[in-house]
Amino acid sequence: MEYLAKINRMEPCELIETKEAKGLPEKCGKKIKDIGADGLEKQFKDEYIICLFDRGKDMSSEEFARFLEDTDSSGSRNKTFVVGGFLGLADRILKRSNLLLSFSRMTFSHELTRVILLEQIFRALTINKGRLYAK
Repeated sequence: MEYLAKINRMEPCELIETKEAKGLPEKCGKKIKDIGADGLEKQFKDEYIICLFDRGKDMSSEEFARFLEDTDSSGSRNKTFVVGGFLGLADRILKRSNLLLSFSRMTFSHELTRVILLEQIFRALTINKGRLYAK
């Protein structure tokens, strides 16, 4: 992942993927989300949890950069960004989050959302360090 490498040159960043529920039909949506939630909760410690959610808070890239800077300067905990699977996130994960963040009201695959998230984190770090980044 190109953006992950770029981010790690500025700040430590780790990408963790949980196992997806396999072998269950889509009609078992709640069960699939619960299995995903179990995997996520095993990773959580005392982080500031930000869930990507299509009905979450909209931010411009500059606002997102300020948000990252503000949470860093306030001595906040490490930030954990959570991207759901093809059915989204379980309600208990959404409720546990400190922020629901939206990149768009459109729905994107979790693979594409991950790339957009990493690019926006890199862009925000670049903005906060006063470096130029193409618009």
